[in-house]
Amino acid sequence: MGTNPTRILALIEQLCDLPYTEVQRRLNKYVQDVTNSRLVFLISVQVETEEMVVHVIGDEILDRELRFLIPNSVLYEAVINKTSLALNVAQLDGELLRHISRITDATSQSFLTIPIQHPFKHYTALLVCLVDYVDGDEARHACTELVQECFRYRIMQLLCTVQLPMERDFSDLLREIMAEVRNLTNAERCSLFLLDPDQQDLVAKVFDGISTGEAISEMRIPIGQGIAGHVATTGKLLNIRDAYNHPLFYRGIDEATGFRTRNILCFPIRDEKGIVGVAQLCNKINGLYFDAFDEQIATAFSIYCGISIMHSIVYKKMQDAQARNKLSNEIMMYHMKVEESAVQALLNCGDDHNIKDFNKFHFSPRNVPYKHIPCYTIKMFTDLNFLNQIKMPTLTRFILYVKKGYRDAPYHNWTHAFSVAHFAYLLIKNLQLIEENYMTPLQALVFLVSCLCHDIDHRGTNNSFQTECGTVLASLYSSEGSVMERHHLAQTMCILNTEGCNIFESLDSNEYSEALDLLRSNILATDLASHFRSIRNQEEMIRGGYNKNDSKQQKLLFEMLMTCCDLSDQTKDWKISKKTAEQIFDEFFSQGDLEKSMGNAPVEMMDRERASIPDLQIQFITNLVIPVFTNLSLLFPSALPLVRTLQHNCSLWEVAKTVFQKYSTNGTKGIDILLDPNFEVEVLKIFAQRGQCSAENPSEATGSGQ
Repeated sequence: MGTNPTRILALIEQLCDLPYTEVQRRLNKYVQDVTNSRLVFLISVQVETEEMVVHVIGDEILDRELRFLIPNSVLYEAVINKTSLALNVAQLDGELLRHISRITDATSQSFLTIPIQHPFKHYTALLVCLVDYVDGDEARHACTELVQECFRYRIMQLLCTVQLPMERDFSDLLREIMAEVRNLTNAERCSLFLLDPDQQDLVAKVFDGISTGEAISEMRIPIGQGIAGHVATTGKLLNIRDAYNHPLFYRGIDEATGFRTRNILCFPIRDEKGIVGVAQLCNKINGLYFDAFDEQIATAFSIYCGISIMHSIVYKKMQDAQARNKLSNEIMMYHMKVEESAVQALLNCGDDHNIKDFNKFHFSPRNVPYKHIPCYTIKMFTDLNFLNQIKMPTLTRFILYVKKGYRDAPYHNWTHAFSVAHFAYLLIKNLQLIEENYMTPLQALVFLVSCLCHDIDHRGTNNSFQTECGTVLASLYSSEGSVMERHHLAQTMCILNTEGCNIFESLDSNEYSEALDLLRSNILATDLASHFRSIRNQEEMIRGGYNKNDSKQQKLLFEMLMTCCDLSDQTKDWKISKKTAEQIFDEFFSQGDLEKSMGNAPVEMMDRERASIPDLQIQFITNLVIPVFTNLSLLFPSALPLVRTLQHNCSLWEVAKTVFQKYSTNGTKGIDILLDPNFEVEVLKIFAQRGQCSAENPSEATGSGQ
């Protein structure tokens, strides 16, 4: 084996202007020849969608591309570590293995995958796979060098051939518009607010001609508040010569930034249907204030700006619709096919499924055997008398489709969905939400369904990852916010629209509309960013006394209940809380590893090298979980034991800090400590001993001995 520069140059010449699949075929043949392998194929690593894709195997272009999730693949190690990986062919994904066996017409043995790095972004962009190569350490090393030498010249061409032409970014358009109007009016600064009709807010995406993504994600102003809100409400231009003496001017931003606003020209942006946004110019340069000529420019520019924005939004919606349709079809075809025999088997299940204390708050749904979860899900619907509104075969089929829709992520999986739905069942039943008129039967049904569906097709990565990596989901939903939650909602709607799955089909048109609106609101409420925006309003609602007839308060209550359900694992026994932490941090660290492979630095809780799990758990429970369950207990005193359990678990995590430190000193790190069976035993033992000491010496328990 050895590199042949002349042959590589000849190959480069041949590959110019060829389509991607033909480039792959010729590269496969070249690598096969120089490495003496039986078969060669390339795997494209799609960081944005966290998938690996195979289009061509050897000389054969596949009728349907093969896709595998990166974290779930046996090749994950090669992607992350960026080093060659030798395996037995039998370890590969079953579908890929069938293709290899069919093409080679023989039983293959050795397999070598060689990662190729992106030349600029420092992550694995491609895997070159050799089947039945000359085995042995020396041969592996030689094959790796040959392949890397070849792809040193070809990687950019391969990457470029799969890029599609993109419409310019919406923020770039806004940036150009603002720069132009600022130049025309000779303004020092400018901001553009777009109208969010759903939230009745003005949303600022561009400040001073610079996207807020470089500093903050957005700024929201309620319609009717401040200068921009006033202009959005009245539709009239506002020219303020002395900002600080105007009653609508808010000085807080100036005080925070050190900027001094002297004068403001604020005008509405319209399309043919009405106001779509507001532009605000600050500080006339080389002038005392904005004059009548500036007002004329602003009025004329408003129309141009509105047309440009609307054209861009319409184009984006067309792209979104196409991408959403493609994504939905892919998921429905690949992930969510439910055989009718499975529906009948579930309908004919003869087990009575009576686990003790299933309807009690202390019961952990994670103790339900995985294969019985669909049956227990039906049991919850039955126990709450929801089958009066749903046909049993329809409910059964719906549940199986929802189950299929969940991926095999460490935490955000079907078991998590069942756990969240089970807590909704407990709240409805034990807090008597229907009987006490906190919910109508329809609202309770949608509440349970929302919890069951709230994380469908979760990829094991958070909204921040989706946005920063520019994934397909981010391109679909980032302009609306709550990327993953909107995707979960879209997939729920996809299932409801599948034949034989619409559990709301018996509702009249008004009820149906109410159910879908509430489903949307509930699922979007599971975005913790949404929770942090609402928590103060929830606290004010509780302090002022809850009004069951106030629709705004009802929405706040439902959002709070969704958050409680989503976090309910923490209210169980500490052993369950610890097991949940194992799964959560397994998922977090997998995302952190992906971010590192892309050349990015993950936040502490995603970094397996830096994360202090007990400290993060204490922070999570103290700052997020206890406050929301405290609010729940203030409204429903029977929920107070849940707060006590959380405080108890927090105390156990405090003990765990000491044990963690001990294990870390001995060389065990991070999640491996949690997985050590002795860790749990030690924590519980020390906690019991401390409890006994406190009982024997009350002064220590109260802190008076210090």
